[in-house]
Amino acid sequence: MLSLVIAGITLVIVVYLLVKGYYPQAALFIGGLILLTCTWIFGLGDLLPAKQTTHFGGFDIFKVFSTRFATRIGGLGLMLMAIGGFSRYMEYVGASSALFKVFEKPLKKIKNPYLLLGAAFLVEQIMVIFVPSHAGLGLLLMCTLYPILVRSGVSPLSALGVIGCCQFMDVGPGSGNANMAAQVAQMDVSEYFVYYQLPLFIGLVVILTFVQMFVQAWWDKREGWHFDPEHVKTFAGEKSVKEPVDAPRIYAILPIIPLFLIIFFSKVAGSTIRMDVVTAMVISTIIAIIFELIRWRDLRKILGTFKLFFEGMGKILVGVVSLIICGEYFAQGLIKSGAMGTLISAANDAGFGLAAMVVIGGLLLWIMAFIMGSGNAAFFSFAPLVPPIAHAVGAPIVSLIFPLQVLVSFGRVSSPITAALIAISGIAGVSSFQVAKRTCIPMFVATIVTLVAYFMFWY
Repeated sequence: MLSLVIAGITLVIVVYLLVKGYYPQAALFIGGLILLTCTWIFGLGDLLPAKQTTHFGGFDIFKVFSTRFATRIGGLGLMLMAIGGFSRYMEYVGASSALFKVFEKPLKKIKNPYLLLGAAFLVEQIMVIFVPSHAGLGLLLMCTLYPILVRSGVSPLSALGVIGCCQFMDVGPGSGNANMAAQVAQMDVSEYFVYYQLPLFIGLVVILTFVQMFVQAWWDKREGWHFDPEHVKTFAGEKSVKEPVDAPRIYAILPIIPLFLIIFFSKVAGSTIRMDVVTAMVISTIIAIIFELIRWRDLRKILGTFKLFFEGMGKILVGVVSLIICGEYFAQGLIKSGAMGTLISAANDAGFGLAAMVVIGGLLLWIMAFIMGSGNAAFFSFAPLVPPIAHAVGAPIVSLIFPLQVLVSFGRVSSPITAALIAISGIAGVSSFQVAKRTCIPMFVATIVTLVAYFMFWY
């Protein structure tokens, strides 16, 4: 009981810090520090196995952190950093913009504004598999898709609502949450993507395409918006976005190469050759460098751009990997203090099964992501707790981690304080709360559809 009281107080402190906008890594680290310190002082459990202990609890509190750091930095951390390095290089050479240009002309031919919105949403969902950053893709779409939409008769808020949902689901081998889920489930990320994420993703995209069209039309009618071709306003005042690099059309294939390598050289394709994510990202970056060498014929300059790959890796280390490690440190505090074990035992005694855990856990993570404005912070702090919960209810880990990983994305996209919504609303000169109104209803629909589909096909 003491462990639950300590955990409850600590959770309130952590949530308060996150809601108030404190650095999330620090908030999660403080939470883990409090829990592990109380575990040591009150003798609630062992902090480390006998082989890893420093033989002094005060040092073991921090050894737990260094152990998690060492474990993650060479596994999932390296994988995510490689993805970040590749994404940074794709941004530099203009490959993501070249990929969008493939869809630009067909979009301009659609005259009905709401059909154009539906088509734009479909294009976004193709791109999200290759540009795995909600804020990054949102900003790219602001300087490419947004002007097309508003000049074609789409209201700015409707355009922002659709762009805000560009990464409504963290999907594909490039997604940090998807990689985390696959690793927790002890699955290859290509199998997790093809057998679990992809079927649900395709179904949701089809449904949400129509939902977006009707919801945005309903909001426009409710708010009395009328298109005035004489006064079309794209960006707010002097605010604008960096123009994408004008790259050759052939560069559109570059963001697709990693996905091809990962899927083609895997069990899914029946190949005896295996391609891990890090290797795929490095190979794809080298191919991009070769493209640049052919284009510019300046060996010194192009080889110098290789540093961008490492800059991208560093950015992910600071932003994402550190968040995973601090989230796991907090989770270790919940586990070591015995709070998690007590809750699992109580759930078992109450007869909670997998279904209850999926619904309760999914809605909890949805709310946490909404409050924090970050799906990563919520998911990374909860994911390490899934294996013992799944074991307690006698279910495969993937059957629990999969719906939770999907549902947390919907909470993030509905939040007015998530980075992508703040960025795109700032560029357009509107409140992020106005944009969040346009994303909430589609995400509520996505939540219901996901739970129904999960219990029909995966439960």
